[in-house]
Amino acid sequence: MKDELSREEVLHVAELARISLTEEEIKKYQVELKKLLNEVEKINDVEGYDDEILIANWDSNAELRKDIAGDMLNPKEVLENAPRHAGNYIEVPVVISDGEGA
Repeated sequence: MKDELSREEVLHVAELARISLTEEEIKKYQVELKKLLNEVEKINDVEGYDDEILIANWDSNAELRKDIAGDMLNPKEVLENAPRHAGNYIEVPVVISDGEGA
């Protein structure tokens, strides 16, 4: 088992997080992210672990919080945080196609 992630894997994670990394940070995260993934992988070693384990206590009669309308978001501030936008609309990747050319 290798002790670090590839440069491409670290850059992929950075792209998903929408952050830029220096060369020094890339090298650091190649090791640090691999350590983190190794720790998460230990879950597979737990005896008796299966999909039937109840992770959180859930009562089907639980009272959910009330849906209360809050203050309107400032459209300019929202668009500043969007990776791409056109006019007042946030651009998102196409997730449904009409089947033509697919």
